[in-house]
Amino acid sequence: MHPDEKYCLVSEQVFIQFPGYVRGVVVAHGLTNGEAPDALVSLLRDAEESLRERLNLDTLAQDPRIVSWREAYRAFGAKPSKFRPSMEAMTRRILKDESLPPISTLAAIGNVVSLRHLVPAGGHAIDVIAGDMELRPANGDEEFTPMDSDQTEHPMPGEIIFVEGKTVMTRRWTWRQARHTLIQPTTTAVEVNVDGMPPVPVAEVEEACREVIELIERFCGGTTRYEILAPENPRIRL
Repeated sequence: MHPDEKYCLVSEQVFIQFPGYVRGVVVAHGLTNGEAPDALVSLLRDAEESLRERLNLDTLAQDPRIVSWREAYRAFGAKPSKFRPSMEAMTRRILKDESLPPISTLAAIGNVVSLRHLVPAGGHAIDVIAGDMELRPANGDEEFTPMDSDQTEHPMPGEIIFVEGKTVMTRRWTWRQARHTLIQPTTTAVEVNVDGMPPVPVAEVEEACREVIELIERFCGGTTRYEILAPENPRIRL
C-alpha cells in the first residue's frame, strides 16, 4: 500500500469468525449533499410500503436475514434484544407504521437500499479522516463518542467495530454511529457500506452497491466506484 493512500479494510479475524460475510463498499467523491429531494423521499416511502407488504412484526424475528445478524451479535457478546442491529431497528419502526425522516440525501439513499434488500447499509464521510478505516474486533481501549452525546465510551473486547486508528466510527458492527464521520450537509466524499451476511448472496450485495451508485449519481453527482471486500480482496482504496 502507498503510504499516502487511505484504505477501507475488513480484518482477517472478521472473515474467519463469520464465514461467508462480505462487505460491499461504494466510494464516492465530488458529491453535493443536502435536503433529500421529493423524488428521493418518494422512493423511500415506496421502500417502506414494500417492506410492510413483505414482513410483519409477529414473524420478523424469524426472518433469515434478521436471524443471521442476531446470531452475529450474540457471537461477539451483544444481546440483540438490547442492541438491535440498525436494519432490524429501522424495520421495526416501519412495521409500526412510522415513516423514516429523510435527514439528508445521502442518508435517505442508504435507507432506501437497506429497506429494498433488508441488509445493513450506512455511510461515512471520508473527507474528515486521516488514516485507514477498518472493520475489526475491538481491543477495548478504543474510544467512541455517539452522535447524540458528549460522553466517550469504550467498546467491549471482541466487539466488532468500524474504526479509524483508536477512534470508533460504528459500535457493534451496525448498531450506532459516532460523531467522527457523520455525514453532514457539507460532506463531499463518502464510503457507503453494504453488509452481506449469509443467506444474502454476494450477487445481491453487488446489486445493492450498484443501486447506491445509481442513486448517488442521480441525486448527488460526483464520481463513484465499488468493490466487494472478501477474504481474497479485503481492502479498497479510498
